[in-house]
Amino acid sequence: MSFVCENIGVNAENHLTFAGQDTLRLAEEYGTPLYLLDEDRIRRNCRLYLEAFRASFVPGSRPLYASKAAAFKQVYRVMAEEGMGVDVCSPGEIATAEAAGFDLAGACFHGNGKTDGDIRYALDKGVGCFVVDNAEELLALEAEAGRRGLRQKALLRLTPGIDPHTYAAVATGQVDSKFGVAIETGQAEDFVRLALEQKHVELRGYHCHVGSQVFGEDVFERAAAVMLAFVAEMKEKTGYLAPELSLGGGYGVPYVVSDPIVDIPAKIASVAKTVKETCARLGIPEPAIHMEPGRSIVADAGMTLYRAVAVKRITGYKNYVTIDGGMGDDPRYALYGSRYTCLAAGRMGEASELRCTLAGRCCESGDLIQEDVLLPETVGRGDVIAVCTTGAYNYSMASNYNRYGRPALVMLREGKSFVAVRRESLEDLLRLDL
Repeated sequence: MSFVCENIGVNAENHLTFAGQDTLRLAEEYGTPLYLLDEDRIRRNCRLYLEAFRASFVPGSRPLYASKAAAFKQVYRVMAEEGMGVDVCSPGEIATAEAAGFDLAGACFHGNGKTDGDIRYALDKGVGCFVVDNAEELLALEAEAGRRGLRQKALLRLTPGIDPHTYAAVATGQVDSKFGVAIETGQAEDFVRLALEQKHVELRGYHCHVGSQVFGEDVFERAAAVMLAFVAEMKEKTGYLAPELSLGGGYGVPYVVSDPIVDIPAKIASVAKTVKETCARLGIPEPAIHMEPGRSIVADAGMTLYRAVAVKRITGYKNYVTIDGGMGDDPRYALYGSRYTCLAAGRMGEASELRCTLAGRCCESGDLIQEDVLLPETVGRGDVIAVCTTGAYNYSMASNYNRYGRPALVMLREGKSFVAVRRESLEDLLRLDL
C-alpha cells in the first residue's frame, strides 16, 4: 500500500501509524478530533530548504517559515532551533513568536491591511523587516518609525503578473491581485520612488508572491526573471540597486497519491540558476534571495484523527460517514474543494469498497471534509478516521462554529508525543462572554 508521505504506515495490528506511532493509541490517549504534527518531519523539511539555500544562493539568503500555515509556540521554537527566519502577518503571530522566544529581528511582517496599531506593535516589538504592501502603509510606517527615531528595514511587495495555474483562491501574483503594487501598470516604479524619499524607511529590496500549492515547472523562475528585470530597471532609472529579493512561498505538496512530489533542492537549484543567468545578462550582482515556505514545511507533517459517529446509507443515492469534527477544524474543503487522503485507521487490512462522503457534524450542508472517499464496508460508529496531510492551514484556520471547541494539537517527536496546544474546553468558549 502506498501513502502520500513516508511518515505514514501500517503496523502488525493493521493499525495506521503516523511518525511510527499507532494512531488508535493516540486517539485513545488524547481524544478526538485531534491534530497530530510530526516534529521530526518539520525539522527535516526545514533542513531541506536551509541546505539548498546554502548550496544555491549568495550569502545572506534565507528561507523564512510562513507562519500563517500553522502558528503556535512550539513551531516557533522549532524554527529558532533550526535557524529559519519567519514571516508573520498579525500582532497575534508576532506575540506568539515572541512568547516562544523567537528573536523577532529574524521576522518579516506581512499583510495588505496593516492598521496603525499593527505597525506600532511590530515596531515596538523589534520586528526586523516590514513587507510594505501599498503607498498608504509606507507613509504610515514612515510616520511611526519617525516618532521613534528609527530607520525601519522594508521590502516593497510587487505583483509580477505571473499566473501560477493554481486555485484562484490562493493565487496572489496577478496584476489585479489584492496584494502588492503592479509592475505592469507602472505603479511599482512610483512606489519605489516614494519609498526612496522616506527618511525613516530603509528600502532593502522587493518582494513578490505568486500563489500557493504550486507544482508548475517554471513559476518561480519566471517570477525571478520579472523581478530581476525590475531591479535592473530601477537601478538605471533611480540609481537604487536592491540588495534583497524575496520570491515568496508556495511549493505544493501531495494530498493524494496522484499528486506530484516536488523535489525542493532541485527546485531551489533551478531558481538559483535562473537568478545567476538573469543577473549576468542584466549586468547586476545577485541579490540575497529569500523564500517563504509554509505548506511545504508543515503540511505533510500533519494528520487529523476523528471518530465516526454515524454511517448513513441512502439507498440508490449516496453514503455518508459522519465524524466528530468538521469545517470548524478543517474548513479547506468547504472553502476551495481541497483534496485529502482519508483512511479508516483501525481497519487498514480490509478492502475499501464503501464509496462515501466524509461529513462533519456542523449544522451546515457544506460541512464536508471529502467526497468520493473509499472506506471499508465495516466502518461504523467509534472507528477512528484519519485525514492525511493536514499540517498546513487546518489548525490555523479553525473556528468555533456551532460553538465547538478547537481540537488539541499533539506533537510527535522521536517516538514520543506531547500536547503543544491543549483542547479548548467549554470554559474557554465562555471566557470572553460578558
